[in-house]
Amino acid sequence: MKVLIVYDTASPLRNTAKVAETIGEAIKEEGIEVESFFIKDVDRTKVKDYDCLIVGSPTMFFRPSPGIRRFLKSFSNDEFSGKRGAAFDTQMQARMSGNAAKGIEKRIRKLGFEVISPPLVTYVGGKMNEMQLKAGELEKTKTWAQELAKKLSK
Repeated sequence: MKVLIVYDTASPLRNTAKVAETIGEAIKEEGIEVESFFIKDVDRTKVKDYDCLIVGSPTMFFRPSPGIRRFLKSFSNDEFSGKRGAAFDTQMQARMSGNAAKGIEKRIRKLGFEVISPPLVTYVGGKMNEMQLKAGELEKTKTWAQELAKKLSK
């Protein structure tokens, strides 16, 4: 079993990257091979070499970052039939913040991935360019990733 995590991160404190790293560490602890790449460093031609794709993005203007959207649009519908996938995001906790994870999940379904876990939403707070993950969010992330790893191991 090989898992690929692809993420974008926009804040100076790299909140979405921290979530991606926590997911990767938790899955590795379950004995599953994981590689994680910042969106600009991923080789899209290698995505088919993985059994599971986990994609994450900060929520920007109610949706995933432009880099994540371009990455996901670069593949054909049903190109990954039989593979597994999941989505996560970071967002402000507000009624009008949007949800990148839902958009990512919708797109990976169209690409043929079987979504094996509800999307993970992690919350940030603070002043612009100083936003940090809220207390407990990395613990929530680790639990989510452990549950996802159990599903992958079945």
